[in-house]
Amino acid sequence: MTETVPRPTLEAVAARAGVSRATVSRVVNGADGVREPLAERVRRAVEELGYVPNQAARSLVTKRHDAIAVVVAEPETRVFADPFFARQLRGISKELTAHDNQLVLLLTEGRDDHARVARYLAGGHVDGALVFSLHLDDPLPELIQRAGVPTVFGGRPDWSGGKNGVVYVDSDNRGGARDAVRHLLGLGRSRVAHITGALDQTSAVDRLDGFRDVMVDADPRLVVEGDFTPAAGERAMRELLDRCPGLDAVFAANDLTAAGALRVLREHGRRVPDDVAVVGFDDMLPIAEQTDPPLTTVRQDIEEMGRLMARLLLRGLDRTADAPENVGGTPSSVILPTTLVRRASA
Repeated sequence: MTETVPRPTLEAVAARAGVSRATVSRVVNGADGVREPLAERVRRAVEELGYVPNQAARSLVTKRHDAIAVVVAEPETRVFADPFFARQLRGISKELTAHDNQLVLLLTEGRDDHARVARYLAGGHVDGALVFSLHLDDPLPELIQRAGVPTVFGGRPDWSGGKNGVVYVDSDNRGGARDAVRHLLGLGRSRVAHITGALDQTSAVDRLDGFRDVMVDADPRLVVEGDFTPAAGERAMRELLDRCPGLDAVFAANDLTAAGALRVLREHGRRVPDDVAVVGFDDMLPIAEQTDPPLTTVRQDIEEMGRLMARLLLRGLDRTADAPENVGGTPSSVILPTTLVRRASA
């Protein structure tokens, strides 16, 4: 039977570094007031001994758990099928890892899960929450607000207008949609259709508004609601061809929807872009570069959105923990620009 080697203690680190236990504690917990030569001795002793701080004891000192909840208001079948979520989670994870924070992923399958997530957040297990893919009737924001957990949202919350303290990171969905439609008109197309995303989400509403900004007098039959999935793109494209067989361009709310639309156009013998030009939104390379033909799309930096969400939250937590004179107020929301990426589909 293998003997269990005892874990190095704070006292052992102090003895190795030749300093007091209190000094070691201050260095390990990131507190100020330790001269750099002493701090370096402590760090060297920690590394030599392989000392790992007791997180529970550390939390008592720092009032921090170094854990952040990432709440995705979607079922796991959607989260793991849509590469959008993988990109955003990658950006969040990179930023949290760089600041030695643990990511705790929470998914919501239904209304019962909302209460479960709220209880978890209120239980003091994490320092804050990053929440994205909210729907307009989602009770999560109110539940999280009641839990009193610092939060940054991914995407503009529909209820954020006029509410102080609501911080979010979003892309210029409306401006990107305008660029997409203007590009199609610039190619000489006149019957431009739009397959929307799920209209209970602000990103889809903003992209529809951007379409309407340019296509002011568009035939209402040229707009069909989707839900950001390839299946919805296929269904909507069939409906559009039935309604308006003479359409000559499609702006799809995201790349997955565009991929579904392209399959249906190919089935119906419509050449892209000769007969029908197609533009998507997101610029997810595994999709946009592998469609037939490669997809012209609006690029949003999804990974950077995730990174900024985490950065804003951690910055807010640091300010809360600072001395009063260092508190700089709530971080501001950020809207990232979009860029049209031209490929063969339009």
